[in-house]
Amino acid sequence: MPFNKDSLKIDAARVTDEICEAIRRQIRKDFRKAGAVVGISGGIDSSVVSALCARALGPDRVLGVMMPESESSGESEKLALELARTFGYETIKENLTSALAGAGCYNRRNEAIKSVFPEFDDSWSCKITIPTNILEKDTYNFFTLIIEKNGEIKSRRMPPAAYLQVVAASNYKQRLRMTTLYYHAEKKNWAVAGTGNKDEHEQGFFVKYGDGGADIKPIAHLFKIQVYQLAEFLGVPQSIIKRQPTTDTYSAEVTQEEFFFGLDFYKMDMLWHAMETNVPPAEAARVLGLSEEQVVRGYTNIRRKIDATEYLRMHPLMINE
Repeated sequence: MPFNKDSLKIDAARVTDEICEAIRRQIRKDFRKAGAVVGISGGIDSSVVSALCARALGPDRVLGVMMPESESSGESEKLALELARTFGYETIKENLTSALAGAGCYNRRNEAIKSVFPEFDDSWSCKITIPTNILEKDTYNFFTLIIEKNGEIKSRRMPPAAYLQVVAASNYKQRLRMTTLYYHAEKKNWAVAGTGNKDEHEQGFFVKYGDGGADIKPIAHLFKIQVYQLAEFLGVPQSIIKRQPTTDTYSAEVTQEEFFFGLDFYKMDMLWHAMETNVPPAEAARVLGLSEEQVVRGYTNIRRKIDATEYLRMHPLMINE
C-alpha cells in the first residue's frame, strides 16, 4: 500500500490475539512459568501490557506492582489502581524512597545540579529537557537543566559531566524498580513482563538493566501510536489514554517529548515508518504536511538515536565474540 496518513493503523483485535498467544507460549513453554509480574505506573504502556497479560493468562495470574518514590506523580498510583480494578488483577505497593536515599540517588543527583545552580536545594524541583523543534533546523540534541520554585524558573544548558551524573544517579530509580519486580516474580515463580514500546526500545529510551530488564517484551515491536490503538480496543480507562506521557523520574513534570523524543508521537512514528519502508522524503512530506527538509531532519534524528544507543541493546559480550 502507498504511504498514507493511516499507514500505522492496525487490526487491534488480530494484533491482540497474536500478542496474547505469544505471551502464553513464552511464559508457559519458554520460561516454564505460570504468571506475569508487571510494573504499573498509570502510563499507557504498562496499562496495555498488564491488560494483555490479564487477557492472555487470566487476571489471577497477573500481579501489578506500584513502585512510587518521593518524586513520583501522585496521579500515578490512583490511575494504576483504576487500571487494576478494570482488569481484575492483584496489586502491591512498594515505596522505594528509603532504598533510593540509602543508595545516594537523590544526593548524587543534587550534587551535580548544584554544580550548575549552586542555590539548588530540596525546595526546588528539577527536570532535563531537549529541543522540541528538531524538524526546524539541523542540530544535535543538547540537554537543558531546568529548576523551578514558587513560579520561578531557571534554565541552563548542562555541561557533559553534570548531565552524566544526573542521569547516572536518576537511573537508580529504574534499576531498583527492576530488582523489585524480580523479587516478586521469583517469589511467585512467575515472569517479568517489560512495558517498553518500539519507540523506547529502538531509540534507547530505557535504562539498561533497569526498565529494559524483563523476561518478555510484549509491545516492543509496536509504535507508540499503535499502543494507543490497542489501549482503545482493550478498554483501558480513558483517564489513562488521555494522560500526557511523562518520564515520572524527575521532581518537575517533564513529558517524554520534552525529555527525549523531541517530536509528537504521530509525526515521529510516521516519519520512522516512512524511513524504514524507504519512502522518499518528498512523498513523506506531502502526506504529513511537512517540507522535504523537515522530513530529512526527522529521518536523521531518528537514525542518529538508534545508532547512538545500540550499546544498550547489546547482550554482554563473551571473550571470544
